[in-house]
Amino acid sequence: MPNVKSAVKNLRKSQKRRIQNLSVKSSTKTTIKKYLQLIKAGKIEEAREYLPFVQKQLDMAATKNVFHKNKSSRIKSRLMKKLNVPTEDLVTES
Repeated sequence: MPNVKSAVKNLRKSQKRRIQNLSVKSSTKTTIKKYLQLIKAGKIEEAREYLPFVQKQLDMAATKNVFHKNKSSRIKSRLMKKLNVPTEDLVTES
């Protein structure tokens, strides 16, 4: 437990930030899972419409320093690759 007044305040601030970051991470991961479920179900058009929302979530997380900007870009790239796979490959994977 911190002894100095400023250390106590920093502890409160870091706990508040941690809760906020967890919230952003959780919502971002949920949108990614929903997007991947759309692709897995073969609903390519719906996934294509949902992708900009996922990208926006990732960009916001990177802006708020929840994710590093390179991690956000890497995730977006991988999600785009999954969308652009030919439909024959999706059928054989399932």
